[in-house]
Formats: sequence, C-alpha cells, structure tokens
Amino acid sequence: MESDTDKPYVLRVAELIYLKIFEIKQQNQEMSNIQAFEVFMTTKDYDFISSGEFHDLWFLELKKNDYVDKITGKKINNETIKLLEIQKDSMVKFLMKIPKLYYAKSHFPLEISQRAFDHLWRVCESYEMWCKETKQKQLIKLKIID
Repeated sequence: MESDTDKPYVLRVAELIYLKIFEIKQQNQEMSNIQAFEVFMTTKDYDFISSGEFHDLWFLELKKNDYVDKITGKKINNETIKLLEIQKDSMVKFLMKIPKLYYAKSHFPLEISQRAFDHLWRVCESYEMWCKETKQKQLIKLKIID
C-alpha cells in the first residue's frame, strides 16, 4: 500500500513548476510571488511545459519502460495515464504562449496571459495543499495558501 506521502503522479508537473518559481524567488529575494510567477512565464521551463513537451517526453519514457515510472519504480495504470493526458491537454490549453503578454500602453495582462497565470497559481496551490494534507509543511516554500 502507498504511504500518505507518496506524491500523486499528477503533481509531478506541479512540483516542477512550484520549485522553478521558488528558485526564481530565491534569486530575487525582494520579488513577490506574483512577480516570480510572471518571470516564470518567460522561461524555457514554461515553454517546455506549455508546449506539452514535458508530458510527451515522460509518456515516451514510460512507454519504453512498460509504463514503470523510473522515479517510483511502480507501474502506472491506464486510468492514471488518461488523467496525465488530460493534464497535458489542459496545460497546453491554459498555458498558451502569446508573444506579447501585455498590452503595450496599459501594462494590463491580456486575458490569455491572465488565464495562464491563474492556472499556474491553482497548480501551485494544489501542490501546497497536498504538502499540508500529507503533513510535509517543510516542502511549502511560497506560502500561497496561508
């Protein structure tokens, strides 16, 4: 039986996003969470996730290994694969890349970039909620849900 602290596979991309945003904040201590999210949206990591490449490479690796995850050593069932495919589709849809994220004169985010920001925020909230529920508060770095 899995322990309560075994991370669900759907949180793998959430953890990556979360840690990359935390890394940005560590490099810029005065930066707010909001600013760190905005900076993250300009990175190659964001492109890697928003293009679907993160999931594509993971699926390819899983297929080669008969769907045994190399991190956990456990076989991923079809239901979970389907959930991960839905997650990939939502990441591609909600994190759509727009060349200019802001209107030139007003600096208000375009609706599409706001949708991407909101999606990233919810993904990171989900990660923190899992950390809190599994009593791994030491993993909570951004304190989004506080």
